[in-house]
Amino acid sequence: MFGKRSFASSKERSGKITKQPKRSFREASKQRQMIEKIDSRMDSPMMESVSPSLTSAIVTIVVGSDQRLFAAHEDVLSHSPFFASALRDQFFESSNRRIDLPTEEPEIFSCVLEYLYKGDYYPRLVHDKRRQTWMLEGAVSSPDPNKGGRVAAVEPTIFHSGVGDVILRDTAVYCAAEVYGLEELKRLSLRKQGLQSGIEVGTILRSARYAYESTPDSDSRLRAHYLALIIRSRKTFKRSGTMQMEMEIGGKLFFDLFVAMCNHIDDIVDVTNARTPKSI
Repeated sequence: MFGKRSFASSKERSGKITKQPKRSFREASKQRQMIEKIDSRMDSPMMESVSPSLTSAIVTIVVGSDQRLFAAHEDVLSHSPFFASALRDQFFESSNRRIDLPTEEPEIFSCVLEYLYKGDYYPRLVHDKRRQTWMLEGAVSSPDPNKGGRVAAVEPTIFHSGVGDVILRDTAVYCAAEVYGLEELKRLSLRKQGLQSGIEVGTILRSARYAYESTPDSDSRLRAHYLALIIRSRKTFKRSGTMQMEMEIGGKLFFDLFVAMCNHIDDIVDVTNARTPKSI
């Protein structure tokens, strides 16, 4: 499935902005403000030129095994193909105006709903003007050098009842966005996940397995993110007993990892051969 260099580069994940031609201070300031507002959030009705009036019917959404209740405007929900279909067809009970999502995690649905209304979900993706980089809202410098330059203000994991353990929140949001047909939310969650660091090996591997189980083979972006992460941190994963246990279980994740690592080695060999003078 994965040809050479099939997974995203670290530069793509970090969300760096390509340098633009010189402009006046005022023009540059306006451009930065615009980037902060519209970056990768066009699924949200709030990002349209004409925002919805929020006067449409209120729909009740019942989420998870605990049947947690959410309420949302029909016009807002309809920006998701999944909910648009549910509001039209057999999933929608016209008398009760209710949608049931028994297998969804309430915390993840809350992120999806926040995105539909606001174009983002907490912690938001914000632009660090001084460093010209992207970061998560509230992130602070890490006192532990092994955890990267910044640490998120909120715990990046959630307990997922379907998995029975903790996984990365942004992975769960990505997989939910796949179900609900929100392509821009998928891009946003993947970008946010690329800013996380210092995650335990076991959590990464569980999240990777969940990603493989919850996304189609035709969508390789999240899967490629995990393959690249494991290869980059291969020394840490090599020492992990969790990694050994997961590899014994096997599955498509590790087949793809084998292919990706072979491609990585081939790239190194190609570069080495190109730099080595040929003998006469």
